[in-house]
Amino acid sequence: MSSEKIAVVTGSNKGIGFGIVKGLCERFNGKVYLTARDLDINDQESINKFKDHIVKEYGGIDILVNNAAIAFKHNSPEPFGKQAEETIAVNYFSLLKICNTLFPILRENARVVNLSSSEGHLSKIPSQDLRKKFSDASLNVENLSKLMEKFVNDAKAGKNVAEGWGKSSYAVSKVGCSSLTFIQQKEFDNEKPYRNISANCVHPGYVDTDMTSHKGPLTIDEGAVGPLYLSLDDHGLKGKYVWYDKRVVDWYGDFPN
Repeated sequence: MSSEKIAVVTGSNKGIGFGIVKGLCERFNGKVYLTARDLDINDQESINKFKDHIVKEYGGIDILVNNAAIAFKHNSPEPFGKQAEETIAVNYFSLLKICNTLFPILRENARVVNLSSSEGHLSKIPSQDLRKKFSDASLNVENLSKLMEKFVNDAKAGKNVAEGWGKSSYAVSKVGCSSLTFIQQKEFDNEKPYRNISANCVHPGYVDTDMTSHKGPLTIDEGAVGPLYLSLDDHGLKGKYVWYDKRVVDWYGDFPN
């Protein structure tokens, strides 16, 4: 078994994920796994096979960047309920699958970076009551998952606006991603034995990618700046929501400039 350091980036065959892999290859003293279709984050068996491979060959992971995500276009013909179900399935529940499977093999001092979005700021949820639930200090993964399931059910019933979720399934999925990150950090802080693991989420900026229909002003390399900062630099951040320019942003406050 090799003692080489290992970094894993999901959904990294193109776009921001590819930019993160490129930056890691330039700066990280270890092996970088570019994962795409060979690691299907929707398929538990695929994730298990990947974990078994890493454990057998290297023993663990030092950097995990959860980048894989989907977004429906504004003119997508699919009913909103279907869009909500598929978006939450990939951007939240598949993220949770990856984390639940790979967190046990994170090494001491490992770093987890979850790709959120400006849409993942709490202010993107219109309902004050829902915002209170997301910001409840006692919120755990089980109850967060129930919130995500409620959104999908409300969306299927055509009640997403009336129930205070708004009209963007992508925003709800990324608020879920951000909230999950903060819960994960609390769990890392309380685990025994203590591994000193950091979990942060980042808005990479509005980047010129397929997901943005190439409307973003930032290059892929510029979109990788924030994720690479959290992955590699000596910042000491844990459980934070970080902007593409490396600023720590108040997730609970007003939407940042």
